[in-house]
Amino acid sequence: MRTCRWAGPLLAASVLLACERTAATAPPPPASAAPGGPTLAYERTVGGNQDLYVTGADGKERRLTNEAGTDMLPRYSRDGKTIYFASERTGNWQLYTIPAEGGPARRVRTNAFREWQVEPSPDGRSIAFLSNQGGPEQLWVMDLASQAQRMIVAHGRKTIFGNPSWSPDGRRLTYSSNAEVGHQIYVANADGTGETRITGYRRGGCEPRFHPDGRHVLHISRGHLAEKSRIVQRDLTTGEEKVLVDWPALNYTPTYSPDASEVAFTSNVTGDWVVYRQRLADGKSWRVTFGPGSARSPEYRP
Repeated sequence: MRTCRWAGPLLAASVLLACERTAATAPPPPASAAPGGPTLAYERTVGGNQDLYVTGADGKERRLTNEAGTDMLPRYSRDGKTIYFASERTGNWQLYTIPAEGGPARRVRTNAFREWQVEPSPDGRSIAFLSNQGGPEQLWVMDLASQAQRMIVAHGRKTIFGNPSWSPDGRRLTYSSNAEVGHQIYVANADGTGETRITGYRRGGCEPRFHPDGRHVLHISRGHLAEKSRIVQRDLTTGEEKVLVDWPALNYTPTYSPDASEVAFTSNVTGDWVVYRQRLADGKSWRVTFGPGSARSPEYRP
């Protein structure tokens, strides 16, 4: 299985998922504009430039960034006031924040390394991110107040990591890595100890996100270059898996709403990348993004 993460700098201009292929043509599932709902931040590509956008209960889309470089993977702080993201606007991937209501972006770290895929901890004191400052790409954590940093997981010279996500209590992280056969999902303590692989070799997995209950992990299951991908919820205690989205398409970047009543995700079931919401109680889905330009990587505002 190829990695289900955003492509590296050589492909950044096209902003393609590294494991992406064209989905088989199929009618889209039932979906309509939501009559209201939570605020979502996401990426959208308009006129060849990828920026961050926000849409709320009124359904109106608001552009949050407007730079020549690529902005990607928004992540809200737990108080909902700040959005963390990665950008190559300076020619190198670095970490930034921007006020959730709009304003100038601020650089979190300044160095010559490639650093991206950032997520703030639940207590707002730390960030987890990927960096190649140690040579190969590794998973790092930094204390925001002291700027003290530490590498917590390294998997070898050619390893590709992806999508770190904190547990609600801040004690664990889930992430993906291709250190073994294909891309797999791992869970480890926040200091890097106790690492456990939770996916099987046959299908692998990528893009994990912790459930608000800390017991489940949401992730993508695709298999080797399959024509579609499923969104799966795994119980960390029992190992049981439940398929939440199995549309005849490539379905990616899933995340839970704060109350875990629904998930938001990206699908190319219509032929272009579109953000959807799906209620878990009955499986009803709504289309969130409309108009020209692909949209991906939704993130709920807490």
